[in-house]
Amino acid sequence: MSPKNHKVRVGISIGDFNGIGPEIIMKSLKDKTITDFFTPVIFGSGKLFTYQKNIFKLNLNFNYVNEASQAQPGKLNMVNLTKENVNVELGVPTEESTRMAIDSLEAATEALMKGDIDVLVTAPINKDEMVKMGFKHAGHTGYFEEKFDKKGLMFLVTEDLKVAVSTHHIPIAQIAENISKEKIKKQIRVLNQTLMEDFCIQKPKIAVLGLNPHAGDGGVIGNEEIEIIAPAIKELSDNGILAFGPYPADSFFQPSKYKNFDAVLAMYHDQGLAPFKTLAYEEGVNYTAGLPFIRTSPDHGVAYDIAGKNIADEQSFTEAIFTAIQIFKNRCEYSDLMSNRLQPRKMVVDNGIDEDLPDETEG
Repeated sequence: MSPKNHKVRVGISIGDFNGIGPEIIMKSLKDKTITDFFTPVIFGSGKLFTYQKNIFKLNLNFNYVNEASQAQPGKLNMVNLTKENVNVELGVPTEESTRMAIDSLEAATEALMKGDIDVLVTAPINKDEMVKMGFKHAGHTGYFEEKFDKKGLMFLVTEDLKVAVSTHHIPIAQIAENISKEKIKKQIRVLNQTLMEDFCIQKPKIAVLGLNPHAGDGGVIGNEEIEIIAPAIKELSDNGILAFGPYPADSFFQPSKYKNFDAVLAMYHDQGLAPFKTLAYEEGVNYTAGLPFIRTSPDHGVAYDIAGKNIADEQSFTEAIFTAIQIFKNRCEYSDLMSNRLQPRKMVVDNGIDEDLPDETEG
């Protein structure tokens, strides 16, 4: 559905409610005019949010619905997953808070796949506790990859800095064996398409970091750059994708360097996320690129240490909401542009040679 015809329906999963999830969600929605811009659909518990909004002294009124398709524009919609009382123990994970985090995520994902919401913004989860309860993934990215049967790319974004990571939540000891030339080529292609389709960058320039210190130092500190990363970059460059590198990671994240590129592909989690969170912590957004649906989240965790203290900063969550909305609109515009392209057709000209010419249009 085109955003021209309706306000974007933003689904929100609540994460672990004993962390800062409900606080940053409600603070992001506290402005009375927020529903002029989009239609929020929270997957949670009315009793839980009523209890927590009183703690944080927030004046919010929710429209309770049984399913996302009943959400109404102009209101703060809540898909009420349970009418039972909820035991809140702010600052510590519990079986109940973990169970609701899973239920909220699953209900929101189902609504996304059915088309009842347009985008999904996920509040922070406790991965360890969820795995203990049978959740099979070390994070949101793996969960969505399985649900949508497509590989995603963890992509941290702000207006000025965009960093993707080749390997996600795996041990450091397994990183080298989890990179390959074909995998890196595929990820750069995904990144290139995402920058064009989701961020309106016509000819993206992508920097690729090396795996080893000093990008291997010519093979002295490792051969992955020579045998895997550089050949992948060359093959893509030969086919018109503007990929460059591999660059040493230790000196790359200086404004004079990273600002020359539209995005960066790091080889592993901390190589990309540590500098990103240092440079853009409050405004950073985690976006899962390469999937058929749009999912964003803030770039921080559950923050049990400040839960209930009314000091959590909602800026990253707010940025996640509006980034998801903008990506949705960009995708719609890109789709319209591609569907309305002039198509080449065969035409016989006077010299007897067939030439491809664009179809003529009226007007």
